[in-house]
Amino acid sequence: MEPEDPAQSGEPRPERDETPAERLDRNLSEMLQELRVALPGVQVLFAFLLTVPFSAGLVRMSDFERVLYLIVLLSTALATFVLLAPTPYHRLLFRQGRKEEVVRFTNRSILVGLGFLAFAMVGAVLLVTHLLFSVTAAVVVTAAVGSFIVGLWYAFPLARARSG
Repeated sequence: MEPEDPAQSGEPRPERDETPAERLDRNLSEMLQELRVALPGVQVLFAFLLTVPFSAGLVRMSDFERVLYLIVLLSTALATFVLLAPTPYHRLLFRQGRKEEVVRFTNRSILVGLGFLAFAMVGAVLLVTHLLFSVTAAVVVTAAVGSFIVGLWYAFPLARARSG
């Protein structure tokens, strides 16, 4: 008797014909590609924030804006540190047969790092709009940007994942 075709039996077909080691290699490679997209944005924001104290406009900032600036700067720094963390983690565990651990760590680092990045970006929008416009405009624009990021980066993908 011939084995039943998974497509006809209603059984899910394997997405790829790969070994667990090949799957880990592919997963790690895909995550590294994602980091190559995220890191330049984080680095540009961080570099910009590092130049702000040396601009003449800093003296005009209110206490709220200075504290917000520090929060945004630290959040951007944390995003940078966490998004870069997979590199030394991988290097230090290289060739120890712990790729699954590296992949899990990298996945978590990306999610946490993107969370810090989202927080930093929303904070940066709040800072700039608060400096340039009214408090009301700053709150409205920041809420819209924050909602957009949460929706696009988290709610939409999670909804898609739950729907199968």
